[in-house]
Amino acid sequence: MDLIAVFVLQHSHDLDGCDETKFIGVYRTRETAEAAIARLRAQPGFRMHPDGFSIDGYDLDMDHWTEGFAP
Repeated sequence: MDLIAVFVLQHSHDLDGCDETKFIGVYRTRETAEAAIARLRAQPGFRMHPDGFSIDGYDLDMDHWTEGFAP
């Protein structure tokens, strides 16, 4: 089976000592996620934190967190 990947775009910055993260979207290619950054970079808030964007690739139909967590 061929793996299919998607690219998740988020923006994070510090707001009064707390990490503020915005989920922006899921894209078929890294290039379309990068195009979204180019469109959003000049928008209010984003333009004050232009380096806060991150793109992460994820393969579909597989577990990405497998270690459990502390209750």
